[in-house]
Amino acid sequence: MPGELVEDTVVIDDQKEGSQLHNRGAFGYPRSGGGLDLDLIEATFLAQSEKIEVFRDGKAVSFPELFRHSASIIPEFDIKYLVYNELRARGFIVKPNVGDYDLRVYGRGDMPSRSREKYWVKAASERSKFDISEFFRLLALLKEDKRELLYGVVDEEGDITYYVVSYGVPKAKWNMDVADEKCLGHLVQDRVFVFDETQATKLMDAGHFGKKMGDALQLSIIESAYLMSNGLLEVVSADGTLDLDTVLSFGKTQQDEFTVRKDAYFHLRDQGLLVKTGFKYGTHFRMYEDHPDRCHARYLVHATSADKGTSWPEISRAVRLAHGVKKEILFSMVGANGVELLGFRRIRP
Repeated sequence: MPGELVEDTVVIDDQKEGSQLHNRGAFGYPRSGGGLDLDLIEATFLAQSEKIEVFRDGKAVSFPELFRHSASIIPEFDIKYLVYNELRARGFIVKPNVGDYDLRVYGRGDMPSRSREKYWVKAASERSKFDISEFFRLLALLKEDKRELLYGVVDEEGDITYYVVSYGVPKAKWNMDVADEKCLGHLVQDRVFVFDETQATKLMDAGHFGKKMGDALQLSIIESAYLMSNGLLEVVSADGTLDLDTVLSFGKTQQDEFTVRKDAYFHLRDQGLLVKTGFKYGTHFRMYEDHPDRCHARYLVHATSADKGTSWPEISRAVRLAHGVKKEILFSMVGANGVELLGFRRIRP
């Protein structure tokens, strides 16, 4: 059927043909008095599928010409079109969106006139860089809805990987027992050691802190700082007793991104989650919802700041790594709102 290209719209004048196109696949927007307005993404898809023939000023517009015209008007049109095209090919009803999201996706067999969207979709190039805070901003817009935020990430070959992005909400089952007296820790180089066997056992029982070394207990600087902040540990060095600020300042000299790691650790522990190093998994922390004797670590956690840039290859590696060890990846963002958790899950719609 013929359509006329008018700037950012392709108009189907014939009322019957326009209605058929709209009723079969929810394409376009019915015009007052008959006919159909097609968004450029929809029109390009239909032109490539040979469902419509596009004209401008009486001359036929080829698919390559229409594609180039659309790309000159819509930012990152090629990326958005590739995601739209694939989702349509998978049988979804997909509508272009104006605003923070690129596409609205309905379930197979659903129609916009009688169904809610299943996904709000952002299309992205694997080369794009962004701040983690962008995900939280978009999720906040969907906070009251049951829709999911789906990212379609297009790689160099045009293949698309889909990620559902959501708030991370682990369920804690662990209650830390408060010791009845402060334990004594000795700072030796970049670790704190509790040499008293009874105190070492008490800290292990209180929250599975540290790692036993015979009868003694070795603690990381972050673990030690957390215990100090809760009145459970006193730390001494060759120079005497150390206060919390001194230990935190020392930690900054010993570990990259110490502050965001510390803030994330403190937040997670305060939520009743059991947090241990994630070094063997290539991330900052591994996290348990209950005692390690009763469950495996369900999550891996990567701590970052709100203004720290990241990229899709980094996220892809983290998701695949977590999946490979049967865990979920959470990004812990430290920002103006405190510590927030973000989960990524790879899916095939």
